Amino acid sequence: MYSIVWFKKDLRLSDHAPLTWAVADARLSGGAVLALWVYEPSMWQQADASARHLGFANECLAELEAEIAQDNRTDFTQPGGALLRCHGEMIEVLTKLKALLGGFNLVSHEETGNGWSYARDKAVAAWCRASGVAWRQFPSNAVVRALNAHGGRDRWGAQWAARMRAAPLPTPQDVPWLLARPSVPPPMRAPRVAALGAMQCGALTALDLRMPDRDARERQRGARARAWRELFSFLSHRGQHYRADMSSPLAGATSCSRLSPHLAWGTISIKETLHATWARRGELMALPADARPAGLLASLKSFAGRLHWHCHFIQKLESESAIEFRNVNRAFDHVRNEGVLSVAEEAKFTAWAEGKTGFPFVDACMRSLTATGWINFRMRAMLVSFASYHLWLHWRVTGCHLARLFTDYEPGIHWSQLQMQSGVTGINTVRIYNPVKQSYDQDPLGVFIRRWVPELASLESAFLHEPWNAPQLPLGYPAPIVDLEAAGRIAKDRIYGKKAEPATKAEARAVFQKHGSRKRTRERAGKAKPKPDTHLGKPGEQFQLNLEM
Repeated sequence: MYSIVWFKKDLRLSDHAPLTWAVADARLSGGAVLALWVYEPSMWQQADASARHLGFANECLAELEAEIAQDNRTDFTQPGGALLRCHGEMIEVLTKLKALLGGFNLVSHEETGNGWSYARDKAVAAWCRASGVAWRQFPSNAVVRALNAHGGRDRWGAQWAARMRAAPLPTPQDVPWLLARPSVPPPMRAPRVAALGAMQCGALTALDLRMPDRDARERQRGARARAWRELFSFLSHRGQHYRADMSSPLAGATSCSRLSPHLAWGTISIKETLHATWARRGELMALPADARPAGLLASLKSFAGRLHWHCHFIQKLESESAIEFRNVNRAFDHVRNEGVLSVAEEAKFTAWAEGKTGFPFVDACMRSLTATGWINFRMRAMLVSFASYHLWLHWRVTGCHLARLFTDYEPGIHWSQLQMQSGVTGINTVRIYNPVKQSYDQDPLGVFIRRWVPELASLESAFLHEPWNAPQLPLGYPAPIVDLEAAGRIAKDRIYGKKAEPATKAEARAVFQKHGSRKRTRERAGKAKPKPDTHLGKPGEQFQLNLEM
């Protein structure tokens, strides 16, 4: 019996439950393991997909390919393996493999992805049932499938803790790979195995997949080795000022972990990251207090909390896939335009997307994100707040644009955060960021603005944050697209007015019951009194509701 390990967004060999199961099964049955990655054309044509995602994935795949070929072998009489990369829709690829191999097991991690991946997985499940193929799926983190059957949100924290306590799985050794690396003659199993080579497509580019955009040259690079370098440097020294620096787009670029794209593409797992963080905290606590780097211990505690929030937000999408497309609190439906943008809205969206709003800090953040694929969390929240409140654009249209820009795009976190930052959940505090205040607070010397908005580079510092107050606007830089105070006041009246309605409050109680954090001081709704969620900390201890990005 063959076992096909379908790699999705879990591009590693360690702490990989499907691979571990497949290897154990192959050893028991005398079978073999096939590592499979599929470039699915329709996946890369989705509104949230971009060339930077593909570029990052290809870098991860190149390293995964090399690891499979090396395989950390102890039995050097056996060849290393090869990753089979195929181009085609998943059902087509599985049908071809069935014709070549006959029976096989399909094993993979569960995926909480976008609406397209959800529909794809349902189609794969139907194909497997019809074809007599067993598809075994394993949790990839602490997200619980069919949560209501496992106690709902009231028990989710305990399940997160139980999953995270278990040690990460080691990398399997001496894997009986079905497909050998190209430099080694194929094993003499069956002539049909040789036909697998005809399905091999190699690395595909954005041009091959007919993607309309280009990769970002300044984005982070993918590979598990890079993920571990980022993690070790963060745990050893970069994270010392994490809590203080994470709000700054300048300091945050160094002091934040920068693991988010690696977590999104699975070159490193949440569990591996958390266990390494715990180990480092243990080392620090074993030192005399005066020998510990100031602030590092507290920063790592905050970071561990954000790993908990990471799964918390993805769980929302797992429990309600429609979060990607519609307001979680349906009382907010039609508060904003949910149809085709008007001419005025299109102009606002274009100015926001291109970093030409006339608000220097907003524009600098958007241009930096466009070039690098990353911006710190507070600035992400500000970009969404400005678009949702001051420009009064629907979160779906701005969310798709941001999804394409974020190298670390994670659907579960992304769409939950879009709704939260747009004020349509009914259970979260409404946060309308003032971009001018944020500019003074986070970039007081204007270093970030001058770098990313060169039109203002020569402007006097006294006018840099509010160039409309200068005697004359610099050539090429636009006037503010909206009256900041008036637009903010109108948005606040609309959101708070809707939030105060009885129907909205009733809906909020249902939203909280399904999605709310079981923290006494977090995400309250109505008279609900949630139980403390300890997430391996002290009962009731609090973490900021900000994900490290």
